[in-house]
Amino acid sequence: MDVSVPCIQSRRQQLAHQATYELRARQQTSLTPRLQQSVKLLQMSALEFTREIEQALATNPFLEEGDEETAATPVDGASSPASASDSVMSESISAAPDMQAPAITEAPPEVVTELPELPDFQSEYSGDYPAARATGDGDSDVGQWARSTEDLRDRLRTELCSYRLAPRDRLMAEYIIEGLDEEGYLRTELTELAGDGVFDPPPEREEWEVALKLVQQLDTPGLAARNLAECLKLQLQAMDEDTPARELALHIVENELERLGKHDFSGLVRVCQCSDDELRKACALIRRLDPRPGLRYAEPDSSYVVPDVVVQKFNGQWIVTPNRAAMPRARLHRAYADLFRNARYSDRSPMAQELQEARWLIRNVEQRYSTIQRVAEAIVLRQQTFFEYGEIALRPLMLREIADELEIHESTVSRATSNKYMATPRGIFEFKHFFSRELYTDTGGSCSAAAVRALIKEMIDGEDASSPLSDVDLAHMLGQQGVVVARRTVSKYRGQLKYPPAEMRRQY
Repeated sequence: MDVSVPCIQSRRQQLAHQATYELRARQQTSLTPRLQQSVKLLQMSALEFTREIEQALATNPFLEEGDEETAATPVDGASSPASASDSVMSESISAAPDMQAPAITEAPPEVVTELPELPDFQSEYSGDYPAARATGDGDSDVGQWARSTEDLRDRLRTELCSYRLAPRDRLMAEYIIEGLDEEGYLRTELTELAGDGVFDPPPEREEWEVALKLVQQLDTPGLAARNLAECLKLQLQAMDEDTPARELALHIVENELERLGKHDFSGLVRVCQCSDDELRKACALIRRLDPRPGLRYAEPDSSYVVPDVVVQKFNGQWIVTPNRAAMPRARLHRAYADLFRNARYSDRSPMAQELQEARWLIRNVEQRYSTIQRVAEAIVLRQQTFFEYGEIALRPLMLREIADELEIHESTVSRATSNKYMATPRGIFEFKHFFSRELYTDTGGSCSAAAVRALIKEMIDGEDASSPLSDVDLAHMLGQQGVVVARRTVSKYRGQLKYPPAEMRRQY
């Protein structure tokens, strides 16, 4: 007993020290609700941010939508971002150095606001709702709100209705149509399309084959194929019999498709016993075919981005201005705020939290605009050569460089560059595009990995199609320009550019 008591006390002390350590860790890493909201807003894309503000405007009575004129009115010590250079709120937020939260810094000097022919993104982007159009009679046009789309299966069912079929045959064709994937292929075994008990008696495989032939004749040739060879074969069979090189192309896709995929043209000439000119015509005919015919019925990709800033050259300098379309404006509702301020203390408690949240939102929105603007200006300042000469002149850049210059945490820069876009004369680019790791040259200088990829793309685009450059050749050519990279690095960058190996790029 005398020995066990000190052991128990020692264990209790260890547990007490551990609990104290965990409590301190929690205190150091916790964020206030205001800072949590600031971090959340900063890492949102422009569309997500717009939806968040619209949700706040719809649920918080102390918020109202402001226009360009009223947005400039100061609200409780904070000014709204109505000008090209978003000023930071006068009330600063202080955070511990170890907290990975955005820090409020001084606003940058006011930039030039009068730009020549600045594109009006507001007129091009109307939010998530269709633009209002006058109908003349005051009634809403339903066509603006709804549209009819016909997918692959609907199209095939419509075509199937034009055939006079027995109910059993029609049902089998329906099962085949339902089994098609988005590329138009039938990946499921025919006998497994329908469950037990659907047909009485169960269809034989020959019946399924007949139904499949019927579906393959509907609409676009190549649909309902079970593999690539069958898909290409169906398209070639749908051509006129007098099409040049049609028979040779059919023989290739039925028997030598793998050899064609390897660009083994000499082997094809030997196996097919044809001339070079005949093989060239057959390969050209096969290249005209669609390997994924079902995708033409897929709904177009409706995803789009809204640039947060616009970059233009003015008086020899690249100027960054905020995009008005990406700046939803919210302000404090003056009437409700005054009523709240004049209310009795006992009546104020239910609405006090919502008023506080409204003030936090306005200031955090202001902070988001300021941080994105400053990060964009720092990026443009360091990537002047990119805007002048293009991708090949993109210099190495790390998040740490921007963080050190702006005196903010690196995680803040990461959030301010994720899902943020800038519209430039060279196109719309994500902020992350301008960050690239550093590669050294044999002269002691350095270049960015993006610039090396641009060089590789330029070399491949200018190569002889009959004798493409291998990865070793590309590495040697880069070395001649002073950029020393290994062959495996060239292979990696070539893969990132979506270029196949040299033997796959060779054209006959």
